[in-house]
Amino acid sequence: QVQLVESGGGLVQAGGSLRLSCTASGGTINNYMMGWFRQAPGKERDFVGALTRSGSRTYYADSVKGRFTISRDNAKNMVYLQMTILTPDDTANYYCAAKPHWFLIGRTDDYTLWGQGTQVTVSS
Repeated sequence: QVQLVESGGGLVQAGGSLRLSCTASGGTINNYMMGWFRQAPGKERDFVGALTRSGSRTYYADSVKGRFTISRDNAKNMVYLQMTILTPDDTANYYCAAKPHWFLIGRTDDYTLWGQGTQVTVSS
């Protein structure tokens, strides 16, 4: 069973950048499309973005479009979320997730694999 572990979270000032990593173990992520989600305290888990198995196609939530970039390195079994121009509204626990097919990519219920999350806090 593939397991996902996020890392790279932390405290950053508004306007700064941060890169999150998602490391897979116990199998390959080559057969999965990957998504990033985030959840702020007291709020639902929201879709951030996703990319296809090859990494050739991406899709982002409007709130992060132009600021966040998702990429993957299948050889290393890793997925990345590069975040720039961060604002306090980006403060949340960030999760990577995986599922086999590029369909309903914004729905949390459709993802079969989840990491434990990494906290990102943006100070004003």
